[in-house]
Amino acid sequence: MHWLDRSSKGLARAMYRIAGTAIVCMMLLTCVDVLLRLCVTIYHATEWDFLIPLKPIPGTYELVCFMGSVAVSFAMAVSFIVAFFPKRVQAVIETVTTCFGLTFFILLTWRSILYAGDLIEMNEVSLTLQLPFYPFVYGIAFSAFSLCLVLLSNLLKNLREVFAK
Repeated sequence: MHWLDRSSKGLARAMYRIAGTAIVCMMLLTCVDVLLRLCVTIYHATEWDFLIPLKPIPGTYELVCFMGSVAVSFAMAVSFIVAFFPKRVQAVIETVTTCFGLTFFILLTWRSILYAGDLIEMNEVSLTLQLPFYPFVYGIAFSAFSLCLVLLSNLLKNLREVFAK
């Protein structure tokens, strides 16, 4: 199971980077959109012609929402730590919480895949940019599945500690 532990940690690091990139993109997009809106306000107050081509970015709200789903879902791979108990008790507590987490994220993966299929079937898209929703729901399913791998690795490690002599 050593390969599962290494693989899941590498996957978690990559997903943290994706989540961080999404957060930075959200921040930059929001800042640029606010500045462009300020330019429109200044134009209406002053009527300076060089401000005419500067307009807010269409679909900023939708893009920030989509990137928010990426940031939240790809940052889920965190481990549970109970620091003030003996090692064996920590392993038991972590085993129980990991089982609950694993069950939850298996269900989340499954339901997200089904929901994405429904979105494809209904051809659901965002209002302004007409972007389909389903790739983002599949991204949530992928990240939940990845977290399942991390939790499975943790569960096996905790079980070894619980039953160690």
